[in-house]
Amino acid sequence: MCGITGWVSFDRDLTAESTTLDAMTETMSCRGPDDRGSWTGGPAGLGHRRLAIIDLPGGRQPMTVDTPTGTVALVYSGETYNFTELRRELAGRGHRFTTESDTEVVLRGYLEWGEALAERLNGMYAFALWDARHDKLVMIRDRMGIKPFYYYETADGVLFGSEPKAILANPLARRRVALDGLREVFAMVKTPGHAVWDGMREVEPGTVVTVDRAGLRRHVYWSLETKAHTDDRDASIGKVRELLDDIVRRQLVSDVPRCTLLSGGLDSSAMTAIAARQLSETGETVRSFAVDFVGQADNFVADELRGTPDTPFVHDVAKASGTDHRDIVLDSHALADPEVRAKMIRARDIPMGFGDMDASLYLLFHAIREHSTVALSGESADEVFGGYLQFFDEGARTADTFPWLVRFADHFGDDSGVLRPDVTAALDLPRYVKDSYATAVTGIRRLDGESDFEYRMRKICHLHLTRFVRILLDRKDRASMAVGLEVRVPFCDHRLVEYVYNAPWSLKSFDGREKSLLREATADVLPKSVYDRVKSPYPSTQDPQYAVALQGHVKDLLATPGHPVFDLVDRGRATRAAERGTPQITQASRRDLERTLDLALWLDLYKPEVVLS
Repeated sequence: MCGITGWVSFDRDLTAESTTLDAMTETMSCRGPDDRGSWTGGPAGLGHRRLAIIDLPGGRQPMTVDTPTGTVALVYSGETYNFTELRRELAGRGHRFTTESDTEVVLRGYLEWGEALAERLNGMYAFALWDARHDKLVMIRDRMGIKPFYYYETADGVLFGSEPKAILANPLARRRVALDGLREVFAMVKTPGHAVWDGMREVEPGTVVTVDRAGLRRHVYWSLETKAHTDDRDASIGKVRELLDDIVRRQLVSDVPRCTLLSGGLDSSAMTAIAARQLSETGETVRSFAVDFVGQADNFVADELRGTPDTPFVHDVAKASGTDHRDIVLDSHALADPEVRAKMIRARDIPMGFGDMDASLYLLFHAIREHSTVALSGESADEVFGGYLQFFDEGARTADTFPWLVRFADHFGDDSGVLRPDVTAALDLPRYVKDSYATAVTGIRRLDGESDFEYRMRKICHLHLTRFVRILLDRKDRASMAVGLEVRVPFCDHRLVEYVYNAPWSLKSFDGREKSLLREATADVLPKSVYDRVKSPYPSTQDPQYAVALQGHVKDLLATPGHPVFDLVDRGRATRAAERGTPQITQASRRDLERTLDLALWLDLYKPEVVLS
């Protein structure tokens, strides 16, 4: 797990541009606190910051191989979970290895199979190879988009990086955001390839991007495809468990301390219990961590979103699985701390956030990093197995829009309502969302004989796996890597995703509940309390003092003459949210406060050119 960056300029020799390459590389220091490296060769320069996980002494980067016709250089971020099998196969084909790292396996794999290497990898990864044999750059991203990867075309080449900040450190990249960029921030639709910043794009999940003197080409090596599911219920349950056992075992491999993120929900509990059982075979104990808020366990108030507090269920799992458990308990002062908010904005490079849930995630990861370097997360199980309320809400299921937007509007209102009327009119978000939805559902293949209802649920599952999950994966990656913590996501293994996606909805919810397949596949390792628990989202503080603290920060902002945030935000609405009495602070007004502060900090930190025409 690392941070990568680079620059290809076919019209110049980049050996004279080491200062700029170093500046790009240093923006990745949080992602790679253990080591740094750079390499230049003619028109190409690569930079790397390393978080050492496997083969601590031998995995330094950039990693190169000199061939008779030119050097091949690699910068790699992520983990390849099947590197042992690939290494064995490559050794059988005559390759000789000098390290124990998965990075060298990827490099040797490229020498053997070229760009087709991507199809052989199981893991989370974003990597770039400069192939001097053909004067070309090859950029490859994992199937689900777990690891971020961006690029920016220039007049004579390309810039790239794990995060936009690496690209923006190069003077060739403009810090400019136009209407489509702001639309992406406020729409919550995650358009594939879109990067918010003008001129910048993502390497899309499951895609190879190649750049040479002839230009840039994209090749999709994996996408979510419709296939017939022929297994019955028992066979499907057994297959899910078989896959989970294999996935967790692979993802526990590490040369540094690892742990699990435990929320007391079905997903993280199942993963933690399986990990605990596997590690007990060698006498090891799983470390587990959970987030909680001061007073929340004693003063919890149930609502439609969250019916139960997490802590009692967390402790049930920790006791049943014998984990070495620790609760990370946060107070409202820490959650509302402007510096914590600023760190999340810096981590994400855009003012797109989840309020106190972003702050608590960052603080949780920061606390975990004092004990572990690798954590396994239950992230994405809701998208894979169908766990969200919108999967069961008839209004959300039948709406001609993204289902999560219906649920979000029901609970929080219009997230862009804090904007000035003229900005809202210019954005025209309803049309943007409508067009985006139409594009997103185009091409989702229907099985022969599939009922209207099953096809509708297939589309909803597809939207969550190709759009919504990428919002959450990006949030998870940025928050964790901001503190140098590697978070692995077993439920994003493409084998599991493919298998469960093609199971009919009637099988995914055979008992009328969410995530039926996962629940039954892991029933033997779950406490009964967790087995019976209803889905509860990531926790949010209920302490009113959090909103009161936000009000104070927004009042300070309102007292700052001429702050550019009010070129975007409706000053009157922000004032009303800041002056509400504590009993009148609604979820919508809390979101107004959070959005105002996010935008203000982003403008202060990045000083972007915002173009509204």
